[in-house]
Amino acid sequence: MGRVREFLGRRGDPFAQDIVLALVLVGISTLFESLAQRAFGVVDLPAQLVYDGIGMVAVALRRRALWAAIGWTSLHVLVPVAGRLDLVDGGLAVIVVTYTAAAYLPVRRAVLAAVAMWVPGITLALAFGRTGASAFYPDAKIFLIFNVMSALVCFSVGRSVATRRAYIAALEDRARTAENTQQALTEKAVAEERRRIARELHDVVAHHVSVMGVLATGSRRMLSRDPGAADEALATIEETGRTALREMRRLLSVLRTEAEPAGELAPQPGLAGIEGLVEQIREAGLPAVLRVDGEPGMLDPGVSLTLYRIVQEALTNALKHAGAATVEVRLTFTPTESTVEICDTGRGPQLGSAAVGHGLLGMRERVMLYGGTLRTGPRAGGGYRVHARIPIELPAERQLAS
Repeated sequence: MGRVREFLGRRGDPFAQDIVLALVLVGISTLFESLAQRAFGVVDLPAQLVYDGIGMVAVALRRRALWAAIGWTSLHVLVPVAGRLDLVDGGLAVIVVTYTAAAYLPVRRAVLAAVAMWVPGITLALAFGRTGASAFYPDAKIFLIFNVMSALVCFSVGRSVATRRAYIAALEDRARTAENTQQALTEKAVAEERRRIARELHDVVAHHVSVMGVLATGSRRMLSRDPGAADEALATIEETGRTALREMRRLLSVLRTEAEPAGELAPQPGLAGIEGLVEQIREAGLPAVLRVDGEPGMLDPGVSLTLYRIVQEALTNALKHAGAATVEVRLTFTPTESTVEICDTGRGPQLGSAAVGHGLLGMRERVMLYGGTLRTGPRAGGGYRVHARIPIELPAERQLAS
């Protein structure tokens, strides 16, 4: 059964399919002409069956050599009329080839092909009085109307199929274009977000290096006067250097192009700015509350910046899409990980929103940079939830990393 479907489907050989169709049509015409020989006006049944079989050659060739099939059909229709033979001209072959020409050729060529197959035969039949030569042929007017209507129906069905095929092809092309465009936009958004993260980490590293330079200068000046203060400054330089190295390693992992100018060498926002974000959202009209569990301890500036950006993006999306709702921001700190969760009771963002999609990409890039996980989506009781977990490097790990 599977092989039969494959043979009849698009992957099957069109020429083999058309040969099978021609044989089926020969069988149908043989059956009807044998059972209703007089009604069809058949005088010599064996000759008529041979004549019908010869006409089906055009059906077998219709998709391999269409114009040859059209010419063959035109000649096949004219032979019994012009030769005054006791054969029924036309038949199923002219119907199938007319449909095929209308379905596969441009409209002007399709009209020309239909005219070539129908008009000469009809004209000669009317001229030679073949419309009443046997019981099969009605009078001239009915003969003309019947043949013209048959030609129009075959041609119309073929053109409808051609139009539908062109419409489907246009839809598929549009879908491919939309998919490629969406993929390009997504790649562009990821690249832009990674560059932005790289710039921010560049500022963090630059800030630490600047601090190290200032502390080194002060230590050198205090080394002889206050060795204790100099030793404390050197310890700070040591820890700051390790932090800068870790951030530089992460910077190199996300940097894909040359870093753009970073502007002022100032530290990026961190945990201290989250409360200000919540206050801004409240002032904008969206009730929001901040809850903090545990102590953050000595978080790397890059981790603090990531938590800040996640809260900033999630609150911005809530303000845009949640509607009449409330928002809760919860920060949880343990010795091994930092967790941030932003939940709202609104309707959530619309599916397919480009702005939200790019924002989520940025969140995910930031969290993955520190080996964390990000989960976003609708809440069971309504609203939207953003949950991020970032592991914290232990002091031993930091020592090895440096």
